[in-house]
Amino acid sequence: MVQRFLVFKDVAETNNITLSAKNLHMSQPSVSLQIKDLEYAYGTCFFDRTNKGVTLTKEGKIFYESVRTILNILDSCKEEISTVAKNQRRVICLGTSLTIGEYILPNILALLFKSHPSVDFKVKIANTESISQAVLENKFHIGLIEGPTSQHKDLTVESFWEDELVVVVPYSHPWASRASISLAELPDERLVTRESGSGTRKVMEMALKERGLDPDQLNVTMELGSTQAIKQVVAAGLGISIISSLTVSNECDRKIFKTLNIQDAPVSRSLSILTNARTSQTKDELILISLLHDQELIANSLSKDYIN
Repeated sequence: MVQRFLVFKDVAETNNITLSAKNLHMSQPSVSLQIKDLEYAYGTCFFDRTNKGVTLTKEGKIFYESVRTILNILDSCKEEISTVAKNQRRVICLGTSLTIGEYILPNILALLFKSHPSVDFKVKIANTESISQAVLENKFHIGLIEGPTSQHKDLTVESFWEDELVVVVPYSHPWASRASISLAELPDERLVTRESGSGTRKVMEMALKERGLDPDQLNVTMELGSTQAIKQVVAAGLGISIISSLTVSNECDRKIFKTLNIQDAPVSRSLSILTNARTSQTKDELILISLLHDQELIANSLSKDYIN
């Protein structure tokens, strides 16, 4: 049956029995027979046949979605069994956007490593748009993002943490003696931001617009590809920024930065877990997702500094 599913999937994606026969190293009659056997077993026609090729019927489209899911589950199962059989180290591959990758994930992985030392991690840091696309393409089973993502039927989005965006100024700035500023004051200052496609940038612009400030009114003088670069520029007195409070807690403790709230308009964003609805997670991946949903555990982990 698995062989028939593989044949059906290939034909559904190529819309051509001859091409599928070549891809699968089978004869054309064998491919046609496999399809007919499936149709007989399910009592329906999965393809409309023409001289130009084949196309999925309504029933065929439903069956195709199920077949993809089944084959993904079987691939994951095979991978887990193979790993156990060979006594190999297990690997979690995930993509994460910058703030989570630099300031949250390392401590979470440290906790997971203590209880599961046989698990290795491969992490790619990119912006929200890139991570979302990679999860859709099954390059990662888990994506962690800090901004809104486009809705897609194959993407499952789960919030796991609320992060606050704050105005950050150097301690030498005239605003450093204040606790908050008004929206109307923001356009008067030189603003340093993340690049387009960044989750932080998207959330900031959406939040300001919802509160009556057009982002085009901001005096954006620099766009940088990392939070660390933004912090260096702000510390040098070249502007202010609106970034995650998580990223500047250490600098605030050392009185390098001062964080300010926006009066009557706090800006927060959800940090989210992305998974592909058509792909099942391994046991280790599910453990990581469970850790991310543990609010108390994350709060405790964020208070730890493994470097100092």
